[in-house]
Amino acid sequence: MSNARATHPTRRGVLAAGGALGLGAVLAACGDDDGKSGGSESTKAAAKSGPWTFKDDRGTTVKLDRIPANIVAFTGVAAALHDYGVEVKGVFGPTTTKAGKADVQAGDMDVSKPTVLGNEWGQFNIEKYAALAPDVLISTMFDSAGTLWYVPEESKAKILKLAPSVGISVYDRQIPVSLQRMLALAVSLGADEKSARIAEAKKKFETAAERLRTAAKARPEIKVLAGSASQDIFYVSGSNLSIDLEYFKALGVNIVEPSAKALKASGGWFENLSWENVDKYPADIIIMDDRSATIQPADITEATWKKLPAVKAGQVIARSPELIVSYDKCTPLLDNLAEAIEKAKKVA
Repeated sequence: MSNARATHPTRRGVLAAGGALGLGAVLAACGDDDGKSGGSESTKAAAKSGPWTFKDDRGTTVKLDRIPANIVAFTGVAAALHDYGVEVKGVFGPTTTKAGKADVQAGDMDVSKPTVLGNEWGQFNIEKYAALAPDVLISTMFDSAGTLWYVPEESKAKILKLAPSVGISVYDRQIPVSLQRMLALAVSLGADEKSARIAEAKKKFETAAERLRTAAKARPEIKVLAGSASQDIFYVSGSNLSIDLEYFKALGVNIVEPSAKALKASGGWFENLSWENVDKYPADIIIMDDRSATIQPADITEATWKKLPAVKAGQVIARSPELIVSYDKCTPLLDNLAEAIEKAKKVA
């Protein structure tokens, strides 16, 4: 999986077949929707209270006669909800690594508990999904068209007929906006917004944001490049559209910008560079895509990469292009970048 597939949703790539079952068979597999198949204790309790209404970032209002008990979500969404005490029945998207460990996008979630409907791009087991008797499907959105992330294009019609869906936008806005929306969703599903844990997580995020703002103001000369590595291409991300880079820039971070022409060719997301041209943009710090489907810095063998000043200086840190949108998981991203800027040598 290249970064072009992973971070540019309008180029969704060649998607895998989304299930061989006919819609009639899938609907039959659903059974009733009374949630008897389970759910966490918190969601079971919440389901008794009903009704439930939530207006998502597509402007779609979902109304149910009770709070959903059987939630199916994109892995990153499930991880965020877990941080707020809301558990899901099923997940789709990068959940486990080839070694069987939790993928970085699974956060602190116990990946042995939910049913995994698909672990890779294009995978979504409709039969398993139907068997969960889902009350709602939740995913993020990386475009303005309301495309639900990791819901396969060719099978989405079958999938979306089985339960209502909710989309939370992580497109062309800043982290705090998406954080507020995800928390609002979690609260609607039974999370306690007034809990000490959430209050503390919010405070730590705000502290980290101020630290990054201060670091960026003190070191405006430090250039930060957002990169991602695949076998043949190195991708340089622009600061627009991505919620983390937009926020970093708003806090004053000096983000390296690809050429306008190159960004236009990718829909505004990134520029493709060959490894021979990886030194096109000088940078003091490189923040690298940490997703398991991309090549990690320690595994890059290209000589041109190793010669980069930021690499030679050890000024390469991780970045999460597909954020787990919870205060708990976003805080380290701010702290790590702030620390890198505070300690960075001017090498570009």
